[in-house]
Amino acid sequence: MSRDMKTTALVLGATGGIGGAIARTLLARGWRIRALNRDVAKASRSEPAFDWVQGDAMNAGDVLRAADGVGLIVHAVNPPGYREWERLVLPMLDNTIAAARTVGARIVLPGNVYNFGPDALQAPTEESPQHPLTRKGAIRVEMERRLEAASRAGVGAIIVRAGDFFGPGATANSWFSSGLVTPGKPVGTIKNPGRRGVGHQWTYLPDMAETIAQLIERADRLPPFAVYHMDGFWDADGMQMAEAIRRVAGGKAKIGRFPWWIVPLAAPFIPLMREINEMRYLWTVPLRMSNAKLVAELGKEPRTPIDEAVRASLVALGCLPAAHRDTTAAFIAHSPVSPG
Repeated sequence: MSRDMKTTALVLGATGGIGGAIARTLLARGWRIRALNRDVAKASRSEPAFDWVQGDAMNAGDVLRAADGVGLIVHAVNPPGYREWERLVLPMLDNTIAAARTVGARIVLPGNVYNFGPDALQAPTEESPQHPLTRKGAIRVEMERRLEAASRAGVGAIIVRAGDFFGPGATANSWFSSGLVTPGKPVGTIKNPGRRGVGHQWTYLPDMAETIAQLIERADRLPPFAVYHMDGFWDADGMQMAEAIRRVAGGKAKIGRFPWWIVPLAAPFIPLMREINEMRYLWTVPLRMSNAKLVAELGKEPRTPIDEAVRASLVALGCLPAAHRDTTAAFIAHSPVSPG
């Protein structure tokens, strides 16, 4: 493999939250970033440092042409708005696997906790049985099964599973931006979907991107099919994320309950609500993936202090002005609740 191949990555989903975060992190570490998008003119205005290629992840020829000369393919592309997952997700991954096999590239897949059903132990490892009860979870398991099969045929794969995403660039469908706060508005009431006393696992996007970048840099020493769990931010009692938001926003916001009652009523008509209803168990079961394997490999997990991560997230969502950072920092310094 040439040096150019070793330092050129194709990112599918570079306009998304985790895809964009990984692409920017690799770019800062000296990688060349090639990105596939159906609207190159629009995408290039947001990230002019990437080498944008016109194409569709559903088109095998487009993916193969974009992958020419790369050593890494980051598969972070998802159907928008949870629509047509059953029809689109697996064919897109198959196109990535076929291109990686042809050009000799390794695949990176950002994963999540959906692989595990409510029967999972409270601290599932990478080898724990996976019994998802949801359609999305079943698709996630099948994606990983296909990558494992590809790894036996010579296509290396790195998978990092993590909790619910938050951070600059996170999608509008994330729990942080569509549940706890309202984008573009000051934080008045925080609608907490969690149940007091039930822990929940969160992942700050830049931390996941940094974790993946570190694993990529040591890819040659990893097994062909390498799967790792992140711990991220563990909200031990189901209230710590909401309290961090209130603390960072100045301490005056009220913490209320997310209106779960409306979800099953809206689920038959709104795809997003159907998915939320299926995944509700993650807010009733304290499922915390163990990161022991990741720590054994990296030494420690990249982790941004929670108040710093929440502040950056609120600023990015327009819920907190950037100029408010100094005031927030002063409040936190004198707060009786220490940032976690």
